[in-house]
Amino acid sequence: MPNLANFIWLVYILNFIIIFTIVCLQKRNPIASMAWIMCLVFFPVVGGIVFLVFGVGLKSYTHHKYRLKLEMNEKITLEQEKKAIRDTKMRETAYSGMINYLLNHNSIYTEKNSVKIFTDARDKYDALFEDIKNAKDSINILYFIIRNDVVGNRLIDLLSEKARQGVKVRLMYDGLGSFFTPRRLFNRLRAVKGSEVNEFFPVRIFSLSKINHRNHRKIVVIDDKIAYMGGMNVGDEYMSMNKRKNLPWRDTHMRIVGESVEYIQRYFAMDWEFSTGRRVPVKYEHDLASEADRDRVAMQVVASGPDSKSEEIKCGMIKMINSAKNYVYIQTPYFVPDQAFLTAVQMAAQSGVDVRVMIPGMPDKQYVYHTTMSYVGELLDAGARVFLYPGFIHSKTMVVDDAVSTIGTANIDIRSFQLLFEINAFMYSRDMAVECRNIFSTDATVCRELTPEDYKKRGILKVIEEGFFRLFSPIM
Repeated sequence: MPNLANFIWLVYILNFIIIFTIVCLQKRNPIASMAWIMCLVFFPVVGGIVFLVFGVGLKSYTHHKYRLKLEMNEKITLEQEKKAIRDTKMRETAYSGMINYLLNHNSIYTEKNSVKIFTDARDKYDALFEDIKNAKDSINILYFIIRNDVVGNRLIDLLSEKARQGVKVRLMYDGLGSFFTPRRLFNRLRAVKGSEVNEFFPVRIFSLSKINHRNHRKIVVIDDKIAYMGGMNVGDEYMSMNKRKNLPWRDTHMRIVGESVEYIQRYFAMDWEFSTGRRVPVKYEHDLASEADRDRVAMQVVASGPDSKSEEIKCGMIKMINSAKNYVYIQTPYFVPDQAFLTAVQMAAQSGVDVRVMIPGMPDKQYVYHTTMSYVGELLDAGARVFLYPGFIHSKTMVVDDAVSTIGTANIDIRSFQLLFEINAFMYSRDMAVECRNIFSTDATVCRELTPEDYKKRGILKVIEEGFFRLFSPIM
């Protein structure tokens, strides 16, 4: 008994130290702080372990290291381009405030871009693999998940063949996202001369403090001319049906040619150098006679993560919502917003803006789905409309007023905005916005709209589950 009492006292002393650290030293968001404190109070042993693994942030470490890379790689050109953009086109757009905000967070505004949107993974993989086959100089790839299946093996085989042909191949995958992928898959490429393979934040006992900070980005840059980014990872599951979870699957991805490719490449280069210590040359190979010059899609590529001072992607989305006069359409696999984002959506809906949010009708993570449904009630109360996709919609898109749209890797959730390395493209193009609106409308035809009456029919157990998981949403 004395040993047990001593153990209990030790646990509470350690928890007190952790609570003191949370409140006084880390200066977290008060809501997140309270969530951690509740976790420590109600689950003293488990809560302390969970905090040490998931709650110790990388902010100071990554912020310092990333800013060092930014200074080395971009300082001169960034300042020059900021000045040039402020003096020219930026003043002519209705979204100059949003552009200027993102510009002040190192997201360059470009106008000469061509964008193709994919809503079918087969089309995306076909185009990607064809561009890889035609690569002449370099292929840089970063994915959160690469599966050991037909698509994953096809990618590795193509990259191995291009490396043998003399193309410089760099492949990076996230250590947790691809945790269950056998390392022999990557070793096949690693064994080929001319290729480099790197695991971002490997999952190891001595590095558990990094486990909650994943590289969720999906980036491909080929020959410094063609880029891919969006929601699709590499795996058979993205082709209509996730066989691992028996879920119909829908996602959105992009192929980009033009000036913004340079900045997508820069983010890959910083991730690569941050993870490996090795520099990646960044070149600009835009062909002025290309389709990018004809299409002229204005765009800013925005990255955010635990290295950021601000949640740039979230704030860019809030600027979009606040600018809306007619409609806001959102597609997201998870809807776990912080108060600022939720308030922006509610204000838009209560101001007469047609706000529609599409979420999965079949979840992949039950605890996140319960949390999402707890926020859905507040959307419905504000007058927004909620659509349940008949399967799992993994698409991360938003479109406003046939004017501005964003597609990328960031979910509408606190974890994605604060803890994960993400990347989105913000596009100031009527053509792209109309296409995104049409995609949403097409998806909506197969959805079931969740009405306030249907929502209120949930059982008491569901209500309790939703309330419980929502308490911990700031730290999940």
